[in-house]
Amino acid sequence: MGESVRYAVEDGLATVTLDRPDAMNALDTAAKEQLRDALRAAAGDGAVRAVLLAARGRAFCVGQDLKEHVGVLEAGGGMTTVAEHYNPITLAIATMPKPVVAAVNGAAAGAGAGFAFAADYRIAGRSASFTTAFAGVGLSTDSGMSWTLQRLVGYGRAAELLLFPRRVGSAEALELGLVHRVVPDEELAAEAVATARQLAEGPTAAYAAIKEALAGAASSSLPDALAREDVLQSRAGSSADHRAAVAAFVRKEQPRFTGR
Repeated sequence: MGESVRYAVEDGLATVTLDRPDAMNALDTAAKEQLRDALRAAAGDGAVRAVLLAARGRAFCVGQDLKEHVGVLEAGGGMTTVAEHYNPITLAIATMPKPVVAAVNGAAAGAGAGFAFAADYRIAGRSASFTTAFAGVGLSTDSGMSWTLQRLVGYGRAAELLLFPRRVGSAEALELGLVHRVVPDEELAAEAVATARQLAEGPTAAYAAIKEALAGAASSSLPDALAREDVLQSRAGSSADHRAAVAAFVRKEQPRFTGR
């Protein structure tokens, strides 16, 4: 996609890698545009069955590149980047009909944390840390954090982390539910790839339905959630993956999923 974001697809797995290690993967305009475009490409590519969001260097992503942002402010600019970049990036992660795994190495701050929170599964290296960061620079939230954070840790804890930004280490992040697994730093890359590949080899049509059901139920009544489950389960029940899995179960074999 460019010098700031690397994009590769192999055996159904798209790997999107932030690649500004000298800037701790801070998000300048080029990085945001390349990340947005890479995620949209992965979402729209029928050959992609799962996505791994990763980063090179000692940090996952420290959020907005404030050096560039200073210039925008001095030129009289505002926060148009939210609509142009942060919102489309977050939506691409959260709504694409395939699972997204975030491999968090080092610091994830501001929008960097927000993008990780929007993923479906988060694996962190032991040295990883998270901070909301926004209030510390006089800002509200973006990158979907007002929506994702309280669903991960509850309203009260989300409010605390947003009003009083602080470093949350990997052990506490696991305890709070910000991440699903913590592994030694040297094992993060391999573990993240293995997890993403496991999802890529799974019933991806069913995963898409699960994502849609969860997102809808987060803001709907029980009757509405049940109605949505009826529609989505009917769709999944008519899939080739479901038929193949049932047949494999009867034969006591491992199913092979095609995502159809």
